Amino acid sequence: MIKPPQCPICERPLVGATVREGSAFPFCSERCQRVDFFRWCDGKYAIVEPLDPGRMAAELEQRRAELVDADDGDDGL
Repeated sequence: MIKPPQCPICERPLVGATVREGSAFPFCSERCQRVDFFRWCDGKYAIVEPLDPGRMAAELEQRRAELVDADDGDDGL
């Protein structure tokens, strides 16, 4: 069974209207969205390697290919 996505801050499952109508996605609430934002502002999160546009493009293409492959294997259930 596929688990529903979880809020990265409080780990509550994101189900139903939270995912479809929530403006805070991928968070469960505006509160969790703000907690994440303030963590970035306080320097608690950081990108530790230099961004390489070539590598980013290659990873994006790889992920797109994986999604296409996953959709091709869908049996319609």
